[in-house]
Amino acid sequence: MADLAREQTVNKLDPSKAFRGKAKLKQLAQGDIVGAGQRGSWDPRACLVQLKGKTAIVTGANTGIGKFIALDFARRGARVIMACRNEARGTAALQEIRKRSGNTNVHLRLVDTSSLASVRAFVEGVLREEKELHILVNNAGASGLPGDITSDGLEVSFATNHVGPFLLTNLLLDLLKRSAPARIVNVSSVNHWRGVVDFSHFKGENLAYTMDSVYNHTKLHNVICTNELAQRLQGTGVTANSLHPGVVMTEVMRHYNFLVRFLFNLIGIFFFKSSEEGAVSTIYCAVAEETEGITGKYFDSDCSLVLPAPLARDPALAVKDFEFCERLTSKL
Repeated sequence: MADLAREQTVNKLDPSKAFRGKAKLKQLAQGDIVGAGQRGSWDPRACLVQLKGKTAIVTGANTGIGKFIALDFARRGARVIMACRNEARGTAALQEIRKRSGNTNVHLRLVDTSSLASVRAFVEGVLREEKELHILVNNAGASGLPGDITSDGLEVSFATNHVGPFLLTNLLLDLLKRSAPARIVNVSSVNHWRGVVDFSHFKGENLAYTMDSVYNHTKLHNVICTNELAQRLQGTGVTANSLHPGVVMTEVMRHYNFLVRFLFNLIGIFFFKSSEEGAVSTIYCAVAEETEGITGKYFDSDCSLVLPAPLARDPALAVKDFEFCERLTSKL
């Protein structure tokens, strides 16, 4: 595995050695992913997997890629729980998804991932109402939030993008295990390559609020903790993977100033993915037969199995990060 030392900007794997098919993908996922190529485009509409009898939770499902993920699951016949922060917008999205999918087994539950009390209340409701959970997609997140400290004493971006989803996932693990095979899919970002690990950041210390720097740090923690979670779930039938959805025209930029949003949207018209296109890699990780049994890996926006940043490949750091987050959430 000496090739791991060859870092690149996004470190895509050698495209000259393309891999196809479930068997090859599993072989690569078991450790020797260096030298594997881009899988090529994957079309959810060509995937015949059905989810009838399955239950899925999608956070941030009222807008952007989260709404299209929930719509895809609904079209496959799943019982879909849309975990949203805003009731009015969530209700509008719920009605749209039910109408477009023809599936009335789609439900709205409120949760604000920046509040650990809200996360705990949401999970209590899920455990009370649901007997099974087969897919958990942690999609909710925000970039460009102004510096602030939540009522839990956490920096707001870290609470929203990482600590809240971390707690939500851990509280649902027993239900996922009882429902196995099950999948956890965490939406990260290629921006995690520009993140650093500094545990004082969680309390809002030593942070520079320049453009997306804080967001980048949170996305790095997403990948690191997903990898450690996958290790801890070995043998349970529950998999955990993270991914980059692509540069997508969503509301993730809504907290930036007008000029930044204007330029982002202007450029995005020509170069960025739509929300529907941005949902593809998440759907791939959540439902595709090719990704069955694959765990602790990171996928790019074209559904390619790729290497994450070096910090995300450090197993000792992963243990430290995961245990830090466990202690943090146990005290709050």
